[in-house]
Amino acid sequence: MNFYTVVLRQSAGYWVALCLENGIVGQGVTQDEAIEKLQAAIESLQAINGIEFSVLQSPVAINELHEFLTLETKEPTSEVYEFRAVYA
Repeated sequence: MNFYTVVLRQSAGYWVALCLENGIVGQGVTQDEAIEKLQAAIESLQAINGIEFSVLQSPVAINELHEFLTLETKEPTSEVYEFRAVYA
């Protein structure tokens, strides 16, 4: 089980969880659902990496994080962000 840093952001009625270590995202109606989906996606990636070594992973670049946090939509967005430690 590995430790990951996650940024949560609400967008268009959903919560989006972005893993800073590998760029994987999860989405859900609640924060916990978004994190659960992110954990499942991370675990799937780990399983694939166990059998195929050509899958690339890299941390989220600062410009990508900035875009994630400031993405403009037609709907009003929340300016509430949360950082969490997640194990997967």
